[in-house]
Amino acid sequence: MSDMINLTIDGKQVEVKKGTTILEAARKANIDIPTLCFLKEINEIGACRMCLVQVEGRRGFVTSCIEKAEEGMIVKTNTPEIAEARKIVLDLILSNHQRDCLTCVRNKNCELQKLAEEFGVTGIKYNGKVQTHEKDEKSVSIVRNFNKCILCGRCVATCKKVQGVGAIDFINRGFESCVSTVGGKSLADVNCVLCGQCIEACPVGALTEKDSTEIVWEKLKDKDTYVVVQTAPAVRVALGEEFGMEIGTNVTGKMICALKRLGFDKVFDTNTGADFTIMEEGTEFLDRLNNNGVLPMITSCSPGWINYCEKNYPDQLDHLSSCKSPHTMFGALIKSYFADINKIDPSKIFVVSVMPCVAKKYEITREDMSGTGYPDVDAVITTRELARMIKQARIDFISLEDERFDDPMGEATGAGAIFGTTGGVMEAALRTVTEIATGKELEKIEFEAVRGEKGIKEASLQIDGKEIKIAVASGLSNARKIMDQVRNGTADYQFIEIMACPGGCVMGGGQPIHSAKERARIDIRKKRADALYSADEKSVIRKSHENPVLQKIYKEYLEKPGGHKAHILLHTTYKEQDKYKDIQ
Repeated sequence: MSDMINLTIDGKQVEVKKGTTILEAARKANIDIPTLCFLKEINEIGACRMCLVQVEGRRGFVTSCIEKAEEGMIVKTNTPEIAEARKIVLDLILSNHQRDCLTCVRNKNCELQKLAEEFGVTGIKYNGKVQTHEKDEKSVSIVRNFNKCILCGRCVATCKKVQGVGAIDFINRGFESCVSTVGGKSLADVNCVLCGQCIEACPVGALTEKDSTEIVWEKLKDKDTYVVVQTAPAVRVALGEEFGMEIGTNVTGKMICALKRLGFDKVFDTNTGADFTIMEEGTEFLDRLNNNGVLPMITSCSPGWINYCEKNYPDQLDHLSSCKSPHTMFGALIKSYFADINKIDPSKIFVVSVMPCVAKKYEITREDMSGTGYPDVDAVITTRELARMIKQARIDFISLEDERFDDPMGEATGAGAIFGTTGGVMEAALRTVTEIATGKELEKIEFEAVRGEKGIKEASLQIDGKEIKIAVASGLSNARKIMDQVRNGTADYQFIEIMACPGGCVMGGGQPIHSAKERARIDIRKKRADALYSADEKSVIRKSHENPVLQKIYKEYLEKPGGHKAHILLHTTYKEQDKYKDIQ
């Protein structure tokens, strides 16, 4: 019996698998049905009613995102009645929406705004009572403005289903319905881990990153401040999207040129910091492996993951590597080694990190992030914030020439580049750990088993006669599965990589935001990840321990990986966090 069915949509014959929704069937036929609440495989609830269609033989309208296609079904998606119904839905949403579009950070990248334009909405018919809520700006990473919320539920579904956190949910009924936290508290005072995936899911401006551009502009104007910027690997394969370039385009050279035009005194590569992370983390892993240390050891590069672990698995914190993340390690080296050799007062140095992540804004406020006595990093801006700064400076990004990172700390390896995708930290570590442990050069340095889109990947390999079992998890719901095994003693691994964001940093909460339609049509993660793997393949040096800048700094300054000075500057500690603060 065939599992295919045939239906007609707007006079066009369409064949799809049984169980396919009308919306997906229409998309297969390149027939556009508008949506707001729909997020493929995450939020398919028919809440917004924008996807209404007519089915012959049925009374009223059908919600196409949840209604299954049937054999012989005749569907109409664009009649005067449907257009009028959708416009009424839009009017009702807009009547209770804060309409400050010109000053909204999502202006021109708002799914509600786009639909209003497409449907020719020039006024609001249903003006009446409007809900007003206090803006939640307490968190150092995320701003929540419920006055712009359209109750689509995409943030709720992402937090629950994708991340397994559940920091936000619907409360109340009818006109009083809203998305809130436990006790109506700030995101800073509940179990939110600040991963920012809710921002990526939001179709409007109800959730945004905490803007840090103002302080960066101030420092760039201050002639007494030496402003250094460093950029994460995932930023360079996403920044171009903010200027209309194809998803996954590597814009490293243009990005460096733009940063120099903005006025930064030095432009460095966080990939160099990633190489230091590999040396420290690899050394720590081999020490644990050979000296009966706590295993499995778990990577510590993702602050959203660290936040989650401290709140949910405080009894397992000794499994975490003590290494700081690459940008904070690098910040500490900028304010110590770089300051020393250039005879610059570290108190005059202001380090800015351009990150794909909003949790990094929180990370730099943690204890132990000041190995020199000064903050390792002074400000974090996201990929989106950097794009806004470039636009504010009237820089024609597309026309920029390629430039190189500054010396003496601008050289990095291909291993550092792949940090930006899930499995990349593990692969980079294995390249170095294997060669250090065996004293032999690897014949093949690509570890294919840890690549790809699976939420949990497992592999085993031989290192110096020992079988090493590894796991890679991305997305916190997958992290929970791994950590439950670690907690109950059934995790048969020695080394684990965990990233808070599904797909790793390339899909971080600070990356360019794409509509639900684009996310369903394009594998954004793969395009960005492929660009990083391509950068690795083209690199002259592809192993962290072979980075000459790194070798020089260890020889002249840090002495050795895992040494006393390295621990002061490059390592950190962890402690239990309360999930909920001051909630009675």
